[in-house]
Amino acid sequence: MGTTAKEEMARFWEKNTKSNRPLSPHVTIYKWSLPMAMSITHRGTGVALSLGVSLFGLAALLLPEQFPHYLAMVKSLSLGPALIYSAKFALAFPFSYHTWNGVRHLV
Repeated sequence: MGTTAKEEMARFWEKNTKSNRPLSPHVTIYKWSLPMAMSITHRGTGVALSLGVSLFGLAALLLPEQFPHYLAMVKSLSLGPALIYSAKFALAFPFSYHTWNGVRHLV
């Protein structure tokens, strides 16, 4: 009769520990390339957009006031133009990068 999965796994780990091989290739052994960095950034912006839309939707459902009230609150803080433009960039960059990188991938 054949061996069980448990016996096969024990044999595999015994062989692997004897040969002193790493468990799997690590990120540090790869030479970084532009496509690799773009892929990682695409995934990161996708996760950020997903979380942002989910949190915005949840806030729209749970917060007691309407959107204009919160917009007036932000305006009343009198934040400087540098902070305002930085926040706008932080909101626009993930959307534009993810969109254009997706188009690039499709082409």
